[in-house]
Amino acid sequence: MAKTIFHPAEKRGHANHGWLDAHHSFSFAGWYDPSKIHFGALRVLNDDIVAGGEGFGKHPHDNMEIITIVLDGTLEHKDSMGHARQIVPGEVQVMSAGKGVTHSEYNPDPRKKVNLLQTWIFPKEKGVQPQYDQKTFLVEDRQNQLQTLVSPIDNSDAGLKIHQDAWIYRTALEPGHGVTSVLHTANHGAYIFVIDGSIKVGEQELNKRDAIGISEAESFEIKAIQKSDVIIFEVPMTF
Repeated sequence: MAKTIFHPAEKRGHANHGWLDAHHSFSFAGWYDPSKIHFGALRVLNDDIVAGGEGFGKHPHDNMEIITIVLDGTLEHKDSMGHARQIVPGEVQVMSAGKGVTHSEYNPDPRKKVNLLQTWIFPKEKGVQPQYDQKTFLVEDRQNQLQTLVSPIDNSDAGLKIHQDAWIYRTALEPGHGVTSVLHTANHGAYIFVIDGSIKVGEQELNKRDAIGISEAESFEIKAIQKSDVIIFEVPMTF
């Protein structure tokens, strides 16, 4: 029997710092909910809006797989590995912090906010050499189908590579259409987050920014009620 946990959008943590308006799916910074520490290896899912000309100053990370997906606007990234790149909608960035890296994230447009999803996934191996990658993913390649954004570094599947047995998918569904995903092992679960639109997973209806976690299942199906943009994190539940 599959286990599910529903996380409605309005129950997320929220912090508005003026320059940063952030919603947290899991405990983060000053917001703590003992029932929402992580979902398996998925530790952080932040839905951030950064004001024009503002950003996160230089700060360190280690032993974490960091995935950034820009939904609107432009984000400028600089790191201690020598990368200086801009990330725009349709692009995904991965950074394996490994044994240690510093970076900054900044909105270079003074007139427009940037909205991004930043995800942290626990790695399966600590102390790896830090690495960085970035790629554009076309909307038409996820139309009514699963598009692989991220996959394990030792796996031949499509997508940017991370140091964990985890996959990230995105799908753009038209009303009445659906997708089915088969979990890779009995130890894997899926965290489904609705970027926009309205879907059903089993009997549970989810709307914009709602999420549902599924574990102890072989597969699951997502059906669109309205035109929808959905991201799926398949992660080990124990690691």
